[in-house]
Amino acid sequence: MLATFIDLILHLDVHLQLLTQEYGVWVYAILFLIIFCETGLVVAPFLPGDSLLFVAGALCGTGALQIELLAPLLMLAAFSGDNTNYWIGRLIGKRLIARSNGRWLKHEHLEKTHAFYAKHGGKTILLARFLPIVRTFAPFVAGIGEMSYRFFLTFSALGSVVWIGFFTLCGLFFGNIPAVKDNLMLIILGIIAISFLPALLEFVRQRRR
Repeated sequence: MLATFIDLILHLDVHLQLLTQEYGVWVYAILFLIIFCETGLVVAPFLPGDSLLFVAGALCGTGALQIELLAPLLMLAAFSGDNTNYWIGRLIGKRLIARSNGRWLKHEHLEKTHAFYAKHGGKTILLARFLPIVRTFAPFVAGIGEMSYRFFLTFSALGSVVWIGFFTLCGLFFGNIPAVKDNLMLIILGIIAISFLPALLEFVRQRRR
């Protein structure tokens, strides 16, 4: 299972091309579902995000997909997932915390998170889009912390547009350059590494403290 998942991530271009050939226009629905689940379900932070968007943008450059349809659709998926995650956290998050009895989410961590969102809320929601795993949990925690929904909505919409637009357009304009296309596996690994770097640096900083 793990080997299959790793192969899927490293050869996203091949697998996405096959999906496009096999399912045609339905591949848009598949991509919508993946992005929605990664941003909307706290149990699915492992799904590919940045690299998938880059490869999808590259396929738009070949004519296999249409950027005019892909980008708005995936922006909607990211926005819908974010808001679903927010309301899951807001409606049942505290009950989940109570039932966990501090085993998996301590009350002091919740208080610190709430304080962090109160100070950096908008910036957190926006920047979290570019951080794997973090982008899955950020809206859930925002809901638990009862961040103003109007405030959350604004930065969720902005983050969705910037995140989807950035990676799909990068794929569109650079994904089919011979040097990039011939080394796409390394590009995907690079995107993953760069995406995780801020979280790693923050972890090291906290450990030093």
